[in-house]
Amino acid sequence: MIDVLNLALPFFGLIFLGMACGRFARIPDAGLAWMDFFVIYVALPALFYRVLSQTPAAELTQVSFILATTLATFAAFVVTFGLALVLERGRLRVATIVGLAGAYGNVGYMGPGLAVSALGAGAAAPVALIFCFDTLLVFSLAPFLMTLAGRGSGHSRLATAGLVMRRILLHPFIVASALGVASAAVGFQPPVALDRLLQFLQNAAAPCALFALGVTVACRPVDAVTVEMPVAIAIKLLVHPVIVLVLLWLLGPFAETWVHTAVLLAALPTALSVFVLARQYDTFVAETSSLVMYGIVASVFTVTGVLWLIKSGRLPLLG
Repeated sequence: MIDVLNLALPFFGLIFLGMACGRFARIPDAGLAWMDFFVIYVALPALFYRVLSQTPAAELTQVSFILATTLATFAAFVVTFGLALVLERGRLRVATIVGLAGAYGNVGYMGPGLAVSALGAGAAAPVALIFCFDTLLVFSLAPFLMTLAGRGSGHSRLATAGLVMRRILLHPFIVASALGVASAAVGFQPPVALDRLLQFLQNAAAPCALFALGVTVACRPVDAVTVEMPVAIAIKLLVHPVIVLVLLWLLGPFAETWVHTAVLLAALPTALSVFVLARQYDTFVAETSSLVMYGIVASVFTVTGVLWLIKSGRLPLLG
Protein backbone atom coordinates (compact mmCIF):
# COMPACT_ATOMS: atom_id res chain seq x y z
CA MET A 1 0.00 0.00 0.00
CA ILE A 2 2.91 2.35 0.73
CA ASP A 3 4.15 1.88 -2.84
CA VAL A 4 0.71 2.82 -4.19
CA LEU A 5 0.57 5.95 -2.02
CA ASN A 6 4.07 6.89 -3.13
CA LEU A 7 2.84 6.63 -6.71
CA ALA A 8 -0.54 8.38 -6.40
CA LEU A 9 0.07 11.14 -3.88
CA PRO A 10 2.72 13.06 -5.87
CA PHE A 11 0.23 13.39 -8.74
CA PHE A 12 -2.52 14.69 -6.50
CA GLY A 13 0.07 16.72 -4.60
CA LEU A 14 0.80 18.65 -7.79
CA ILE A 15 -2.91 19.35 -8.26
CA PHE A 16 -3.36 20.54 -4.67
CA LEU A 17 -0.17 22.59 -4.89
CA GLY A 18 -1.65 24.26 -7.95
CA MET A 19 -4.90 24.84 -6.05
CA ALA A 20 -3.02 26.44 -3.15
CA CYS A 21 -1.02 28.69 -5.47
CA GLY A 22 -4.13 29.64 -7.40
CA ARG A 23 -5.99 30.47 -4.20
CA PHE A 24 -3.31 32.44 -2.36
CA ALA A 25 -0.81 33.76 -4.91
CA ARG A 26 -1.59 37.27 -6.12
CA ILE A 27 -1.18 36.49 -9.80
CA PRO A 28 -3.86 37.41 -12.38
CA ASP A 29 -5.76 34.53 -14.00
CA ALA A 30 -4.35 35.62 -17.35
CA GLY A 31 -0.93 34.42 -16.20
CA LEU A 32 -2.15 30.85 -16.62
CA ALA A 33 -2.66 31.22 -20.36
CA TRP A 34 0.90 30.41 -21.40
CA MET A 35 1.05 27.41 -19.05
CA ASP A 36 -2.18 26.08 -20.59
CA PHE A 37 -0.80 26.67 -24.07
CA PHE A 38 2.42 24.82 -23.26
CA VAL A 39 0.52 21.86 -21.78
CA ILE A 40 -2.14 21.54 -24.48
CA TYR A 41 -0.17 22.47 -27.60
CA VAL A 42 3.39 21.40 -26.77
CA ALA A 43 4.05 19.04 -23.84
CA LEU A 44 1.13 16.58 -23.93
CA PRO A 45 1.16 16.31 -27.76
CA ALA A 46 4.87 15.47 -27.52
CA LEU A 47 4.07 12.73 -25.01
CA PHE A 48 1.30 11.25 -27.19
CA TYR A 49 3.42 11.41 -30.33
CA ARG A 50 6.60 9.98 -28.86
CA VAL A 51 5.00 7.02 -27.13
CA LEU A 52 2.60 6.15 -29.95
CA SER A 53 5.34 6.36 -32.56
CA GLN A 54 7.22 3.69 -30.61
CA THR A 55 4.16 1.41 -30.28
CA PRO A 56 3.65 -1.47 -32.75
CA ALA A 57 1.01 -0.40 -35.26
CA ALA A 58 -1.01 -3.58 -34.67
CA GLU A 59 -1.72 -2.47 -31.09
CA LEU A 60 -3.36 0.73 -32.33
CA THR A 61 -6.12 -0.91 -34.37
CA GLN A 62 -8.03 -2.78 -31.65
CA VAL A 63 -11.57 -1.90 -32.67
CA SER A 64 -13.16 -4.02 -29.93
CA PHE A 65 -11.21 -2.13 -27.25
CA ILE A 66 -12.30 1.21 -28.70
CA LEU A 67 -15.89 -0.02 -28.83
CA ALA A 68 -15.84 -1.27 -25.22
CA THR A 69 -14.37 1.87 -23.67
CA THR A 70 -16.45 4.29 -25.74
CA LEU A 71 -19.66 2.38 -25.01
CA ALA A 72 -18.77 2.45 -21.32
CA THR A 73 -18.42 6.22 -21.41
CA PHE A 74 -21.72 6.52 -23.26
CA ALA A 75 -23.42 4.20 -20.74
CA ALA A 76 -22.14 6.30 -17.83
CA PHE A 77 -23.48 9.39 -19.60
CA VAL A 78 -26.91 7.82 -20.17
CA VAL A 79 -27.23 6.77 -16.51
CA THR A 80 -26.16 10.16 -15.16
CA PHE A 81 -28.19 12.06 -17.74
CA GLY A 82 -31.32 10.04 -16.93
CA LEU A 83 -31.00 10.58 -13.18
CA ALA A 84 -30.30 14.29 -13.65
CA LEU A 85 -33.31 14.61 -15.94
CA VAL A 86 -35.50 13.23 -13.15
CA LEU A 87 -33.87 15.36 -10.43
CA GLU A 88 -34.09 18.49 -12.58
CA ARG A 89 -37.67 17.76 -13.67
CA GLY A 90 -36.92 17.60 -17.36
CA ARG A 91 -34.39 20.44 -17.69
CA LEU A 92 -32.49 19.05 -20.66
CA ARG A 93 -29.61 21.54 -20.65
CA VAL A 94 -28.71 20.93 -17.01
CA ALA A 95 -29.13 17.16 -17.41
CA THR A 96 -26.72 17.25 -20.36
CA ILE A 97 -23.98 18.98 -18.37
CA VAL A 98 -24.48 16.68 -15.38
CA GLY A 99 -24.46 13.67 -17.70
CA LEU A 100 -21.14 14.75 -19.18
CA ALA A 101 -19.75 15.26 -15.67
CA GLY A 102 -20.61 11.66 -14.83
CA ALA A 103 -18.96 10.24 -17.95
CA TYR A 104 -16.06 12.35 -19.22
CA GLY A 105 -12.93 11.93 -17.12
CA ASN A 106 -9.80 14.04 -17.00
CA VAL A 107 -7.91 11.74 -19.35
CA GLY A 108 -6.05 14.52 -21.17
CA TYR A 109 -4.41 16.16 -18.14
CA MET A 110 -4.21 13.34 -15.60
CA GLY A 111 -4.33 10.18 -17.69
CA PRO A 112 -1.01 10.04 -19.57
CA GLY A 113 1.33 10.77 -16.68
CA LEU A 114 -0.53 8.67 -14.12
CA ALA A 115 -1.10 5.65 -16.36
CA VAL A 116 2.43 5.55 -17.78
CA SER A 117 3.99 6.00 -14.33
CA ALA A 118 1.79 3.32 -12.77
CA LEU A 119 1.59 0.78 -15.59
CA GLY A 120 4.57 1.48 -17.85
CA ALA A 121 4.98 2.72 -21.41
CA GLY A 122 2.51 0.08 -22.63
CA ALA A 123 -0.31 2.18 -21.15
CA ALA A 124 0.23 5.07 -23.56
CA ALA A 125 -1.50 3.47 -26.55
CA PRO A 126 -4.79 2.72 -24.72
CA VAL A 127 -4.68 6.19 -23.12
CA ALA A 128 -4.46 7.82 -26.55
CA LEU A 129 -7.25 5.68 -28.00
CA ILE A 130 -9.56 6.34 -25.05
CA PHE A 131 -8.88 10.07 -25.19
CA CYS A 132 -9.50 10.30 -28.94
CA PHE A 133 -12.80 8.45 -28.99
CA ASP A 134 -14.17 9.77 -25.69
CA THR A 135 -13.49 13.28 -26.96
CA LEU A 136 -15.25 12.50 -30.23
CA LEU A 137 -18.26 11.17 -28.30
CA VAL A 138 -18.53 14.01 -25.78
CA PHE A 139 -18.05 16.87 -28.21
CA SER A 140 -20.67 15.33 -30.48
CA LEU A 141 -23.23 14.79 -27.70
CA ALA A 142 -22.96 18.27 -26.18
CA PRO A 143 -23.86 20.42 -29.22
CA PHE A 144 -26.50 17.94 -30.38
CA LEU A 145 -28.37 17.91 -27.05
CA MET A 146 -27.95 21.64 -26.44
CA THR A 147 -29.34 22.36 -29.90
CA LEU A 148 -32.22 19.99 -29.13
CA ALA A 149 -32.82 21.91 -25.89
CA GLY A 150 -32.84 25.24 -27.69
CA ARG A 151 -29.47 26.48 -26.44
CA GLY A 152 -27.30 25.88 -29.48
CA SER A 153 -24.65 28.01 -31.09
CA GLY A 154 -27.01 29.81 -33.47
CA HIS A 155 -25.65 27.92 -36.49
CA SER A 156 -27.51 25.37 -38.57
CA ARG A 157 -27.17 21.73 -37.56
CA LEU A 158 -24.91 21.04 -40.53
CA ALA A 159 -22.68 24.00 -39.69
CA THR A 160 -22.60 22.95 -36.04
CA ALA A 161 -21.61 19.40 -37.01
CA GLY A 162 -18.85 20.73 -39.25
CA LEU A 163 -17.56 23.01 -36.49
CA VAL A 164 -17.54 20.17 -33.96
CA MET A 165 -15.67 17.81 -36.30
CA ARG A 166 -13.14 20.50 -37.17
CA ARG A 167 -12.46 21.23 -33.50
CA ILE A 168 -12.05 17.54 -32.73
CA LEU A 169 -9.86 16.66 -35.70
CA LEU A 170 -7.60 19.70 -35.20
CA HIS A 171 -7.24 19.22 -31.44
CA PRO A 172 -3.48 19.03 -30.74
CA PHE A 173 -3.84 15.72 -28.86
CA ILE A 174 -5.67 14.18 -31.82
CA VAL A 175 -3.18 15.55 -34.36
CA ALA A 176 -0.21 14.33 -32.31
CA SER A 177 -1.81 10.91 -31.87
CA ALA A 178 -2.47 10.63 -35.62
CA LEU A 179 1.14 11.58 -36.41
CA GLY A 180 2.36 9.06 -33.86
CA VAL A 181 0.27 6.29 -35.40
CA ALA A 182 1.49 7.24 -38.89
CA SER A 183 5.11 7.21 -37.71
CA ALA A 184 4.63 3.78 -36.15
CA ALA A 185 3.03 2.48 -39.35
CA VAL A 186 5.91 3.57 -41.60
CA GLY A 187 8.69 2.99 -39.05
CA PHE A 188 9.79 6.63 -38.95
CA GLN A 189 12.53 7.46 -36.44
CA PRO A 190 13.12 11.17 -35.69
CA PRO A 191 16.69 12.49 -35.56
CA VAL A 192 18.40 12.05 -32.19
CA ALA A 193 18.30 15.76 -31.32
CA LEU A 194 14.57 15.99 -32.11
CA ASP A 195 13.84 12.81 -30.16
CA ARG A 196 15.64 14.21 -27.11
CA LEU A 197 13.65 17.43 -27.37
CA LEU A 198 10.43 15.41 -27.49
CA GLN A 199 11.61 13.43 -24.46
CA PHE A 200 12.22 16.65 -22.50
CA LEU A 201 8.72 17.85 -23.39
CA GLN A 202 7.23 14.45 -22.54
CA ASN A 203 8.82 14.58 -19.08
CA ALA A 204 7.41 18.07 -18.51
CA ALA A 205 3.87 17.11 -19.51
CA ALA A 206 2.56 15.54 -16.30
CA PRO A 207 3.84 18.05 -13.70
CA CYS A 208 2.86 21.08 -15.79
CA ALA A 209 -0.58 19.66 -16.65
CA LEU A 210 -1.43 18.72 -13.07
CA PHE A 211 -0.21 22.03 -11.61
CA ALA A 212 -2.14 23.98 -14.26
CA LEU A 213 -5.25 21.91 -13.52
CA GLY A 214 -5.02 22.80 -9.83
CA VAL A 215 -4.57 26.52 -10.51
CA THR A 216 -7.46 26.54 -12.97
CA VAL A 217 -9.84 24.84 -10.54
CA ALA A 218 -8.81 27.21 -7.71
CA CYS A 219 -9.56 30.26 -9.85
CA ARG A 220 -13.13 29.16 -10.54
CA PRO A 221 -16.14 29.96 -8.32
CA VAL A 222 -17.24 27.39 -5.75
CA ASP A 223 -20.97 26.91 -5.27
CA ALA A 224 -23.03 25.10 -2.67
CA VAL A 225 -23.48 21.35 -3.05
CA THR A 226 -26.58 20.31 -4.99
CA VAL A 227 -28.04 16.82 -5.13
CA GLU A 228 -26.74 16.30 -8.68
CA MET A 229 -23.11 16.71 -7.62
CA PRO A 230 -22.68 13.57 -5.47
CA VAL A 231 -24.69 11.58 -8.03
CA ALA A 232 -22.42 12.58 -10.91
CA ILE A 233 -19.25 12.16 -8.84
CA ALA A 234 -20.28 8.70 -7.62
CA ILE A 235 -21.11 7.50 -11.13
CA LYS A 236 -17.88 8.92 -12.54
CA LEU A 237 -15.56 7.52 -9.87
CA LEU A 238 -17.30 4.26 -8.94
CA VAL A 239 -19.81 3.15 -11.57
CA HIS A 240 -17.89 4.06 -14.73
CA PRO A 241 -14.89 1.81 -13.89
CA VAL A 242 -17.22 -1.13 -13.27
CA ILE A 243 -18.98 -0.59 -16.61
CA VAL A 244 -15.60 -0.49 -18.36
CA LEU A 245 -14.48 -3.70 -16.69
CA VAL A 246 -17.67 -5.55 -17.65
CA LEU A 247 -17.63 -4.40 -21.29
CA LEU A 248 -13.95 -5.28 -21.68
CA TRP A 249 -14.77 -8.75 -20.38
CA LEU A 250 -17.68 -9.10 -22.82
CA LEU A 251 -15.72 -7.84 -25.85
CA GLY A 252 -12.27 -9.15 -24.88
CA PRO A 253 -9.90 -10.67 -24.18
CA PHE A 254 -7.40 -7.83 -23.97
CA ALA A 255 -3.88 -7.49 -22.60
CA GLU A 256 -3.82 -7.02 -18.85
CA THR A 257 -2.12 -3.62 -19.15
CA TRP A 258 -4.87 -2.38 -21.46
CA VAL A 259 -7.60 -3.51 -19.05
CA HIS A 260 -5.83 -1.90 -16.10
CA THR A 261 -5.33 1.33 -18.06
CA ALA A 262 -8.98 1.54 -19.10
CA VAL A 263 -10.25 0.95 -15.55
CA LEU A 264 -7.78 3.47 -14.10
CA LEU A 265 -8.80 6.14 -16.61
CA ALA A 266 -12.48 5.47 -15.95
CA ALA A 267 -11.82 6.18 -12.25
CA LEU A 268 -10.44 9.66 -12.96
CA PRO A 269 -12.53 12.68 -11.90
CA THR A 270 -14.59 14.87 -14.20
CA ALA A 271 -12.65 16.69 -16.90
CA LEU A 272 -12.26 20.45 -16.72
CA SER A 273 -13.62 20.49 -20.29
CA VAL A 274 -17.10 19.88 -18.84
CA PHE A 275 -16.85 23.21 -17.00
CA VAL A 276 -15.77 24.84 -20.27
CA LEU A 277 -18.88 23.43 -21.95
CA ALA A 278 -21.09 24.58 -19.07
CA ARG A 279 -19.71 28.10 -19.45
CA GLN A 280 -20.05 27.97 -23.24
CA TYR A 281 -23.75 27.13 -22.96
CA ASP A 282 -24.28 29.27 -19.81
CA THR A 283 -25.76 26.30 -17.97
CA PHE A 284 -25.02 25.00 -14.46
CA VAL A 285 -21.74 26.95 -14.48
CA ALA A 286 -20.93 27.52 -10.78
CA GLU A 287 -22.25 24.09 -9.85
CA THR A 288 -20.05 22.41 -12.47
CA SER A 289 -16.99 24.25 -11.20
CA SER A 290 -17.71 22.95 -7.70
CA LEU A 291 -18.39 19.47 -9.03
CA VAL A 292 -14.99 19.36 -10.72
CA MET A 293 -13.22 20.46 -7.54
CA TYR A 294 -15.08 18.06 -5.22
CA GLY A 295 -14.54 15.26 -7.73
CA ILE A 296 -10.78 15.80 -7.67
CA VAL A 297 -10.77 15.65 -3.86
CA ALA A 298 -12.87 12.46 -3.82
CA SER A 299 -10.72 10.85 -6.50
CA VAL A 300 -7.70 10.91 -4.20
CA PHE A 301 -9.31 7.96 -2.43
CA THR A 302 -10.91 6.19 -5.39
CA VAL A 303 -7.93 6.41 -7.76
CA THR A 304 -5.62 5.29 -4.96
CA GLY A 305 -8.00 2.39 -4.34
CA VAL A 306 -7.98 1.36 -8.00
CA LEU A 307 -4.18 1.55 -8.08
CA TRP A 308 -4.04 -0.65 -4.98
CA LEU A 309 -6.35 -3.21 -6.62
CA ILE A 310 -4.15 -3.22 -9.72
CA LYS A 311 -0.82 -3.39 -7.94
CA SER A 312 -1.96 -6.05 -5.47
CA GLY A 313 -3.46 -8.22 -8.21
CA ARG A 314 -6.95 -7.91 -6.71
CA LEU A 315 -8.61 -6.19 -9.67
CA PRO A 316 -10.90 -8.84 -11.15
CA LEU A 317 -10.28 -9.42 -14.85
CA LEU A 318 -13.56 -11.36 -15.14
CA GLY A 319 -11.96 -14.27 -16.89
